[in-house]
Amino acid sequence: MNASPPRAVWTGVISFSLVNLPIRLYSATAEHAVRLREIHKADGGRIRHKRVCELDGEEIPYEDVGRGFELPGDGGMVQLTDADLDRLPLATRHQVQVHGFVPADDVDPISYSRAYYAGPAGEAAGRAYSLLVAALARAGVVAVCRVVIRTRERLAILRPRHGVLVLQTLLWPDEVRDPGNLAPSTPVTDREMALAELLMHELTGVEGDDLRDRSRDALEALVDAKIADRQIESPPQPQPLGDLLAALERSVRAARDAR
Repeated sequence: MNASPPRAVWTGVISFSLVNLPIRLYSATAEHAVRLREIHKADGGRIRHKRVCELDGEEIPYEDVGRGFELPGDGGMVQLTDADLDRLPLATRHQVQVHGFVPADDVDPISYSRAYYAGPAGEAAGRAYSLLVAALARAGVVAVCRVVIRTRERLAILRPRHGVLVLQTLLWPDEVRDPGNLAPSTPVTDREMALAELLMHELTGVEGDDLRDRSRDALEALVDAKIADRQIESPPQPQPLGDLLAALERSVRAARDAR
């Protein structure tokens, strides 16, 4: 992890009651996805995407690309400039507006979206910032708030993490899908429950190497095999569950043997 945060992506204040705490937001995560290029299957040439205007068919340079709002009905387009978007009539454009505090466990992790570190903007904000972090940690609560990031108002929470405030954007309630009837109605026995709890106890803790992304290693092994025109060994496939009780008993024995 970098010792200093990257460039701020948002500047404003945390506002609750009559307290306004100046902060800056920094991206808290950076995914390291392995990117594959689009190519022409026939000759392996890279595919390039062009920006083409659908009205005149001309290719448009990036600096001439704007943004527009499509009107319902006739599909007409209203062009919006950066200056227009800066005038969005939302109080939360430069304000993390706190609506209240709830126990941290009341927020379902399925709603979590993007995480940002919130740092104090200037030395004068340090005391109020430290107080808010400590108060949230001691009370075991999070602050439920709204904030506009990149022209869209988002639901969010403020939570403490290692002495730093994290602003975690959330999905709006209507963005979380109902699971429907996915849950089975099959009951479990006391013996199955006891073995499941015992297995979880035997598997308590996670090794550091289990938290490393192996996608690039696997992709490089596949590429090497293709270059060398050889078969790559596939990992073993999971076996059908079969007898649940027997599988649990074998799993507990295997977990104990591996310790």
